Amino acid sequence: MINAVLERCAGIDIGKRFLMACVMVGPADGEPRTEIRKFGTTVSELERLKAWLQSAGCTHAVMESTGAYWKPVFNVLEGTVIVILANAQEVKARKGHKTDPSDSAWLAHLLRHAMIRPSFIPPREIRELRELTRRRKQLLNAGTAERNRLQKVLEEANVKIGSVLSDVFGVTGQAILEALLEGKASAEEMAHLARGLAKRKIPQLIEALRGHRLSDAHRFLIEHCLQHMGFLEQAIEQLEARILQQINRANLTRPFELLQTIPAIKQAAAAAIVAEIGSSVDPFPYARNWLHGLVFVPETTRAPTKPWARIAPRETSRSEPPSPNAHGQHPCRRSPAFRSASSDYRRASADGRPLSRCAHAMLIAVYDVLQTGQPYSKDAARANPNQKHRLVRHHFRCLLSLA
Repeated sequence: MINAVLERCAGIDIGKRFLMACVMVGPADGEPRTEIRKFGTTVSELERLKAWLQSAGCTHAVMESTGAYWKPVFNVLEGTVIVILANAQEVKARKGHKTDPSDSAWLAHLLRHAMIRPSFIPPREIRELRELTRRRKQLLNAGTAERNRLQKVLEEANVKIGSVLSDVFGVTGQAILEALLEGKASAEEMAHLARGLAKRKIPQLIEALRGHRLSDAHRFLIEHCLQHMGFLEQAIEQLEARILQQINRANLTRPFELLQTIPAIKQAAAAAIVAEIGSSVDPFPYARNWLHGLVFVPETTRAPTKPWARIAPRETSRSEPPSPNAHGQHPCRRSPAFRSASSDYRRASADGRPLSRCAHAMLIAVYDVLQTGQPYSKDAARANPNQKHRLVRHHFRCLLSLA
């Protein structure tokens, strides 16, 4: 029988309109006394929950990370009890016996016996920074979707400049779009608006623009898309300014600047990394532990067809490499420090994700920079004991192959 660790604890089953709380109180070597109550999710009801936990002498409380519904509860209980945030997959109860009261009692039982691995909850300043960086990513995705809608309208109107220009929204593409909205220029006149290297494609542009079927309805949709894209660009600029203010307010300037010394990591990526993983890696003694925490290391799983299979993980928001730029070019491919890892894995990859190894190398560099507190250096990265051991094994195998 597993001995209890906590004598006074609580389990909370989270819902949108109400929650069930179970308090277990009793000696570690005996049966606990259990009490279950129902509370609403308004601030007054959560304050009543807080007072009840204090009167019962609870030192710890656990709840599942259910969407965003756990955050209001955490905001009220923070500082009163030690709040444990549990992964729902790790604490789910037995099928067919799931009810709200039983779920809260099951959570309290697991917490009482120290059988729950707590999730990382950053301080309030970093949580606010995380909301800003995630909002920026959502707006970037909205901008990409709006560009795709505009190109769809052009295809419907027999305007094939997307097949000629690498970037429809570059200088040449913007000039042609303005001319299309005016509706006065001929195909030859619009093609001669090309700038830079696009001048070499004037004959192809003439063919792509000749005989188009652009109507007033298409022009209205294009103008509407351009206005929305302009609004999104202004909103992203405002968010980026607020992100920098939040970094200064949270005293994260030092790790923010250190991360930018890593090749291919600029302001936006550094802010996202700090917001998602925090500014310290002290809880993780080695880089491999840190990568496991980021769900970026393949897990060993028993599969039906193979005795043991290496299953590649689902990449989450915390483990994603820096996003591609506006031209669709990934920074991993532009950086000489990580390009070799990306190209090597591209040849050997069977799952179609050639950037995973590149991102793995970048995350190890992030760990080294945050752990040492020193700017990134390729020589310093090679001096890492784990990296040195791998290099010794690699060169030893090379010598054996030569022999």
